Amino acid sequence: MSESNASDSTSPSTFILLGIPGWEAAHFWISIPFCAMYITALLGNFTILYIVKTEPSLHLPMYYFLCMLAVTDLVLCTSILPKTLSIFWFNSREIDFTACLTQMFFLHCFTAMESGILVAMALDRYVAICDPLRHSTILTNAAVAKISLAIALRSALLTLPFPILAKLLPYCRTTIILHSYCQSMAVVSLACSDIRLSNYYALFVIFFVTVLDVVLLTLSYTQILRAIFSLPTKDARLKTFGTCGSHLCAILAFYIPGLFSFLTYRFGSNVPQYFHILLSNIYLLAPPVLNPVIYGVRTRQIQDRLLRLSTHKGT
Repeated sequence: MSESNASDSTSPSTFILLGIPGWEAAHFWISIPFCAMYITALLGNFTILYIVKTEPSLHLPMYYFLCMLAVTDLVLCTSILPKTLSIFWFNSREIDFTACLTQMFFLHCFTAMESGILVAMALDRYVAICDPLRHSTILTNAAVAKISLAIALRSALLTLPFPILAKLLPYCRTTIILHSYCQSMAVVSLACSDIRLSNYYALFVIFFVTVLDVVLLTLSYTQILRAIFSLPTKDARLKTFGTCGSHLCAILAFYIPGLFSFLTYRFGSNVPQYFHILLSNIYLLAPPVLNPVIYGVRTRQIQDRLLRLSTHKGT
């Protein structure tokens, strides 16, 4: 191989995203629900941000974390959907190597950030239920800002090695990515050298983010349930547990699709490739779409504000 060819193979200028291989004829029809979900996510999350900003009674730690969740969901779906839709609609499959690495960073960073925000919201529910008299003194605005900064730093620092490791690898096999976006394992699998370091680091991040966060969520809700079941009346228990309903639904919307996606990727050798890709897209799209609906339906303060807005516009 000549020196110029070696240089080209080491640093490809572009990658080719195939979208959903094998389902090219159905790309247009698949794009319809994807586009509808994207628009729903944009409208829902911007509505949440507007309501919390304009309603002084919602300027509380729980709703600050909800705003963080909304911003994270907006970035998460916007980092993949525009390019995916351009593949489906215009067959625009090329993506610049640097843009691919940037998409990879945003994708994994904001996924980790969403997990961290759910833990922070569990902390808020834990303090509100188990130590309600000190809630306002423990979760001050300064404390919320520090927690938010810690979540962002953890996510960014743990995610940064993904694109760095991918950039250092030589690519001499093909530049065709069998996916609709630049998922890290889909990219590094194209390398023509040992990728064990990338695999080991991915497992480390899964443990340090997902497993650790699930443990913290379990511990928080163990204490919350103990406090709820110690209440004297059934009505008090149901009312208190109801304050956790939206958060529990958000946890399920985030972790259940992620669990299925992980299990099918790691152990589903007989699962068709198109199913892997569809499931990984649903994993990233479900929380941005469902979270505003969950909090809009189950949170009375947000419902009241929406009702006042619609009434005012009607008048």
